[in-house]
Amino acid sequence: MKNKYESPLCSRYASDEMQYIFSPDKKFTTWHRLWIALAKAEMKLGLPVTQEQIDEMEANKDDIDYEYAAEMEKKLRHDVMAHVHAFGKQCPKAMPIIHLGATSCYVGDNTDIIVMREGLELIRRELVNVIYRLSEFADKYKDAPTLGFTHFQPAQLTTVGKRATLWINDLLLDLDEVEYRIKSLKLLGSKGTTGTQASFLELFNGDHEKCLELERLIAEEMGFESCVPVSGQTYSRKIDAAVLATLSGIAQSAGKFATDLRLLSHLKELEEPFESNQIGSSAMPYKRNPMRCERICSLSRYVIADAQNPAYTAYNQWFERTLDDSANKRISVPEAFLAVDAILSIYLNVASGIRVYEKVIEKHLSEELPFMATENIMMDAVKKGGNRQELHERIRIHSIASGAVVKEQGLPNDLISRIAADPLFGLTEEEITANLDARKYVGRSPEQVTEFLKSEVEPIISRYAQLLNVTDTELKV
Repeated sequence: MKNKYESPLCSRYASDEMQYIFSPDKKFTTWHRLWIALAKAEMKLGLPVTQEQIDEMEANKDDIDYEYAAEMEKKLRHDVMAHVHAFGKQCPKAMPIIHLGATSCYVGDNTDIIVMREGLELIRRELVNVIYRLSEFADKYKDAPTLGFTHFQPAQLTTVGKRATLWINDLLLDLDEVEYRIKSLKLLGSKGTTGTQASFLELFNGDHEKCLELERLIAEEMGFESCVPVSGQTYSRKIDAAVLATLSGIAQSAGKFATDLRLLSHLKELEEPFESNQIGSSAMPYKRNPMRCERICSLSRYVIADAQNPAYTAYNQWFERTLDDSANKRISVPEAFLAVDAILSIYLNVASGIRVYEKVIEKHLSEELPFMATENIMMDAVKKGGNRQELHERIRIHSIASGAVVKEQGLPNDLISRIAADPLFGLTEEEITANLDARKYVGRSPEQVTEFLKSEVEPIISRYAQLLNVTDTELKV
């Protein structure tokens, strides 16, 4: 329908896979599975639940009667009870035992944990693919000298590949965070209305061990090792805040990469992919705007801001439960996942096709390298009998004069010819030029790239080899 608002995260940016994880189908079929897990555990622990009832629920676990559920929610003003009735209508034999002893958060919160874990698993796969692509790029250009920048002013040289390792290292930090979150997520379990399990203790006639075993069986059925040890009615909303902080970290890393590439694009040194029919500007046909990286920055800014939502929610939860988390949580958590999914999809597209203009890089090096080489030139002159302090002062004077020629007259850097013409140095232009090999000024950059890829990246790529799928890098829009 085109006469209603639709989220651009769905229509333009996020993958179908991530959209499904946060879809109504995923949500409500998971509710069904949780009700089945509860019934199975209760039957095993001796409550009056029959196999026939469980079989009936299993047969309808993927069927959602949305129309009837909407009708019931309008009447009851309660989404969980609406779906209890909708599932019960499909499973009349099981209706008396659906949701037995549980509160709304049994399905709501447990489902939220399940879908966040699945979302993080998808993001982990996307991160690994971006890391892999960038590692190929870093290795290819590990020996390619380029100007380093501090304060976006020319600084000591690095290599194109070494700079890429900085982007990768940020993503490795993010991957560590994602892995930790996946491992640490626990189900809420079956805690009851205030987290005391009072309803289940009543059902089990005061048997505490059966209350503990109930949670263990539910966790096992849903693929988790355990449930949170204590809670109110909900799991701590700090968990949502922690997960979105992890997503914010990914947005920070991606935004840093995209900003670097936008600046390098301005310098015409590196460029994101640009398709043959792509239009950079509706008014200026020659433009090649870095729209992919701009989109990464735009979405990253959204995620970083959105990550504040669950933090505010967590501090504002009253005692064992309040409902002012619900409306916010329905929006902030899924949208953070959808946005990061989109960010990493674009990141992979860019990382798979970065263009490097080596001649432009060499031109910029030639403009700045005379300044970088002055220390070596000074040492050569000292070897020929020069006074280090006098030479230092003379280089300072020549550098200022040469800088003025470049900035005020727009002419090439003439520092080398100035030094060659100065008898104080006693060096020919050929002797001075010997110091202008850019590879002499990159330090250990090539070796650092090789060492970093071997020690930090290769183990990751090996561990997650089954997740690599770098052929699908097409932009959605």
